[in-house]
Amino acid sequence: MKEAKTIYEQLGGTYREENGNLIPDAKLPEQKPIGKYGRMHLDYLKQHRRGRYSALLGEGRLNAYLSEIDEQAHEMLTSLTVELAKSQGIDEQLKTTDQMRWVQMMNNVRNSAEETVMRELILA
Repeated sequence: MKEAKTIYEQLGGTYREENGNLIPDAKLPEQKPIGKYGRMHLDYLKQHRRGRYSALLGEGRLNAYLSEIDEQAHEMLTSLTVELAKSQGIDEQLKTTDQMRWVQMMNNVRNSAEETVMRELILA
């Protein structure tokens, strides 16, 4: 007589035997790092978009989604920083002639770019 398969086995799962007990061979999917902006968006989802958070978590897509958000945020931050620096005339010549002024201006540009990323991507 053939043994009845469990639902886990019917779905393709297997078991291993340890000390007379059958232990499921469950493997978690490989997870990508989510980074600073991914973690910030995760906090936002948990606090303000619980339904979306629950849906992504339940579908097993939360980590991939947060990793993608983090990637997009870094790309957006880089392009905005370059664009804003160019529009304000911040260049290598300024860097060589007045380093302190260059640092001040670049910090302002970076902060402005990060505020835009937060408003349009992380907290949206």
